[in-house]
Amino acid sequence: MTETKPAEMPRITAYLYYEDLRGSVDWLVKAFAFQERTDHAVTMPDGTLGHTEIQLGDDGVVMMGHPGPDYRNPKRQHNSVSQLYVYVDDVEAHCANAKAAGAEISTDLEDTFYGDRRYTALDPEGFEWTFATKKREVAPEDWDPSS
Repeated sequence: MTETKPAEMPRITAYLYYEDLRGSVDWLVKAFAFQERTDHAVTMPDGTLGHTEIQLGDDGVVMMGHPGPDYRNPKRQHNSVSQLYVYVDDVEAHCANAKAAGAEISTDLEDTFYGDRRYTALDPEGFEWTFATKKREVAPEDWDPSS
């Protein structure tokens, strides 16, 4: 029987479009410690990168592509319509690495009412990435956004 999804992919996978796909992948690897899945890369007839995938650990994959010359990224549109929320083992070290790589930190490290410690950074094309580490368990019925 044929599997309904590739074994190496999670059931739900984000797909982001980038104007400068190659440059963005290289930056995400440097700033956020992703690994590129080069065996999934697709080179276009003109030699540019048309599709690739990045991953973090064993269970986090983001597909990436360039949809063509008319596409405009969030930075050029002056707005963002999405955010990726990524759990990492050590959010403080991750944030320090992102800052050292020149990431624009839009929300510095903070503790949340739901138990995560997190920060948010913008990549060079304006996509928002929030990285977090669970610091304490808080039951949803005890969440207090005002605290």
